Amino acid sequence: MRVLASLAALLLAACSGEQASTSADEPEQAVEAAAPELTVRFATYNTYLNRPAEGVLQTDLQTPDNVQARKVAEIIQRIAPDVLVLNEFDYDEAGAGLRSFQENYLEVSQNGAAPAIYPYVFVAPSNTGLASDHDLNRDGVVTTEPGSRAYGGDAFGYGEFPGQYAMAMLSKYPIDATAVRTFQTFLWKDMPGALLPDDPATPEPADWYSAEALEDFRLSSKNYWDVPVIIGASRVHVLASHPTPPGFDGEEDRNGKRNFDENRFWADYITDGKSGYIYDDMGVTGGLAAGARFVIMGDLNADPNDGGAVEGSISQLLNAPAVAQAPAPTSRGGVVQASLQGGANLTQIGDASEDPADFNDNPERGVGNLRLDVVLYSKFGLRQREGASGIFWPGPEDEYYDLIGPGFPVESSDHRLVWRDLLIVDD
Repeated sequence: MRVLASLAALLLAACSGEQASTSADEPEQAVEAAAPELTVRFATYNTYLNRPAEGVLQTDLQTPDNVQARKVAEIIQRIAPDVLVLNEFDYDEAGAGLRSFQENYLEVSQNGAAPAIYPYVFVAPSNTGLASDHDLNRDGVVTTEPGSRAYGGDAFGYGEFPGQYAMAMLSKYPIDATAVRTFQTFLWKDMPGALLPDDPATPEPADWYSAEALEDFRLSSKNYWDVPVIIGASRVHVLASHPTPPGFDGEEDRNGKRNFDENRFWADYITDGKSGYIYDDMGVTGGLAAGARFVIMGDLNADPNDGGAVEGSISQLLNAPAVAQAPAPTSRGGVVQASLQGGANLTQIGDASEDPADFNDNPERGVGNLRLDVVLYSKFGLRQREGASGIFWPGPEDEYYDLIGPGFPVESSDHRLVWRDLLIVDD
């Protein structure tokens, strides 16, 4: 049976099972450790399945004929993840778009690949395209009518309609819906030491946004999800998010600073002693219990070496005490493509093999290819098989290159699927 966790279901589950929510102060109700050597493939994929207007994606996916969706689905089928986070997949409250994507694309063989069947699904609302009723972009107008860039600039997260650029999660393993936590409404000002942006034209600090706006301003540009997945006899917390991209702003660097704090949120959430300020959408406080297994997945929009992120943004997570230190997933195609595209890629200091994002290569206006999409995991309870990770980025001479293409116009997505095979172990 397909399980669709809509907002209503999420609220009901949280109300009936609030005591199951994890907290830094209350150890998680332990599930007995799984037998050793159980391997699970975790993956994240920014699918670029966003559309310019509400309902367009649902329409595109109602038939099996959308070329982009077929290529996205085939990539997923070729890698065959067990647990998958999708970024940039437009949200609708009924989950119709995701259901159509499963029925018409994932569950149908694409070019001979085995169908991808995911009995368990989680979706929840996004801050993208959700009207704030404040002039957040400071153009002098509070835009409340969806359908324009001005509206997106005043929304809690950029989106020209509610749910644009949202996310979804698919799993072959059961989701513990009673213990799911979301943090859509957590306020940026409630993070101690928040990097609230400053208006460089005034002497007052942290005043880019009005005091009234900060009373409502949400930290996440989309949402944060802590989704416990039951794998055998073990519980693994999938921590999914999609922080705002740095850039698209001015000297105040409001998006860069928000991206930094959005990534800091998970770093604090998984660090004992740092998560006491955090509260979820049901008012439950604290972060992940010490010793809990977790996998952090998503397009985090911060490269550790290149691009426009605030320095240290992603390093907060990469170097967090609870995160396992493991080599980044790589591809051969990323190296080949960076060399062929040249431009901004030629001045980068990061390893091109680790880049899953294929962006503008113009040396004056572009940022080139970046390492933005991550699968990170806890150093306790999980181990990666040696060499068992990767980025789906075939080169021009490789099989399945037609699923990627040379760049714009996008064949499937401007991001590549990133995966890791993780062992569930008993530490």
